[in-house]
Amino acid sequence: MTDWTVYASVLQMEQIDAKTRAMRTADAMWAEDAASKALGMKIVEVDEGRAVLHLTVASDHLNGHGMCHGGIIFSLADSAFAFACNSRNQATVAQHNTISYLAPARLGDTLIATATEVGLSGRSGITDVSVKTEDGRAIAVFRGASRAVKGHVFEEGI
Repeated sequence: MTDWTVYASVLQMEQIDAKTRAMRTADAMWAEDAASKALGMKIVEVDEGRAVLHLTVASDHLNGHGMCHGGIIFSLADSAFAFACNSRNQATVAQHNTISYLAPARLGDTLIATATEVGLSGRSGITDVSVKTEDGRAIAVFRGASRAVKGHVFEEGI
């Protein structure tokens, strides 16, 4: 016969709060994320349905006009999106994304991408990402649609 008191206490020990789960998920994803690291991104904050990443615009991020390449800005927003929508440790991928560029980013600007989940229904989610400079100048607005798939980012539980 099972001692349910012991079983319940083991389950309680294995449960982690949403913030811890988001941080452990981000750590596991970051360990395998060569692209974000190679571009110079840094994770600043993660929580359930939320992520903040920074990137300082370097000379190898500039396009032929001397401003930050749109693909770099998109990559920053996309990475923030990924960390936010995977924060529950449910493997989640992008269905589609859109971005609107509002102003150029220049050499030396630190870009801050703040991703916030705005809707989640079943396996589908919507996450908005704002990309701004440290002084609050809006650079881009990104919206991503996500889809949960089979699997987890890291193994939880017993």
